[in-house]
This record gives sequence, C-alpha cells and structure tokens, in this order.
Amino acid sequence: MFAIIELGAKQFKVAPEQVFTADKTGITVGNTLDAKVLLLSDNNKVNIGAPALAGAKVTLKVLEDCKANKIHGFKYKKRKNYKKAWGHRQQLQKLQVVSISG
Repeated sequence: MFAIIELGAKQFKVAPEQVFTADKTGITVGNTLDAKVLLLSDNNKVNIGAPALAGAKVTLKVLEDCKANKIHGFKYKKRKNYKKAWGHRQQLQKLQVVSISG
C-alpha cells in the first residue's frame, strides 16, 4: 500500500510507517497533520484523484525540526573590485506516516 501526497508545492510517495523529510509545515514537534492525497494504491487497486481524492486521508506525525546542508554562492566581477558571498540553509521537518486510509 502506498499513496502520493502533496505538502506545500511538492509531492511525495509514502508508505505506512515511512519516515521522510519535507519543507517546514509550521506544525510543532509531536503534533499530527493530514495531507492532501492525490493517488492511493492498495495492492492491485489504484484510485486517482482529480486533483485530490475525497475521503482519503494520510496522517503524518512531526518527529523533529532539522536543516538541510548549507548551500554557498559567490558572485564576482573581474577588475571591478566586486565580490559577494552568500549562503542558505533550508528549514526542514522529519515526518512519519502514521496511517493511510481511504
């Protein structure tokens, strides 16, 4: 059994008890949230939503807040004395699939 869910603007293929990381949702650690289900597969039966399945539900539990690896960038223009360095670290959350129903 698996489902394809949408969190924010990204889609994830999830199975029961799976742990994965996604962009920060704004839910505090220890709480649960329900995700929009786009596709639900149970053995040989596949249900596809248009765009989402009515009545299908995937419950996720927030395990921890974390950060992605740092991305470094650098701008440079020769002979103009222009240099600019920057960095970014994406805020993530580790989520666990509690149940898939539909």
